[in-house]
Amino acid sequence: MNTHTDRPVFLDLRKIRWPVMAFVSGLHRASGVLMVLLLPVLVYLFELSLRNEQGFQAVIDLMQSMPARVLGVLLVWLLAHHFFAGIRFLLLDVDLGMEKSEVRKTAWMVHAAAIIATLLVVGGML
Repeated sequence: MNTHTDRPVFLDLRKIRWPVMAFVSGLHRASGVLMVLLLPVLVYLFELSLRNEQGFQAVIDLMQSMPARVLGVLLVWLLAHHFFAGIRFLLLDVDLGMEKSEVRKTAWMVHAAAIIATLLVVGGML
């Protein structure tokens, strides 16, 4: 009986260097999940704002707090990243940009586009 294997016994995911393409894929999945999880909260806040004048004011007061503003910026970034990564994956599905250098370049473009879009939206909010 051979008990020696070449497989790793413990795999520390924090020490693995992910390629940028894997990072975009992971963030695309995570942003989709987070947006779906935030939907009930957003629907509740929308319903509360339509209920009466006091509810509307409560939502306005909540949205002007610092934690809500930070969450709003995060939500804008999630949406932007998910959007641009989704376009990238659709292009890959039709075999556009399949070369290794192009795949890496478009992955970096997703990150840059999401950051630029977030800064533009946040700049418009100020």
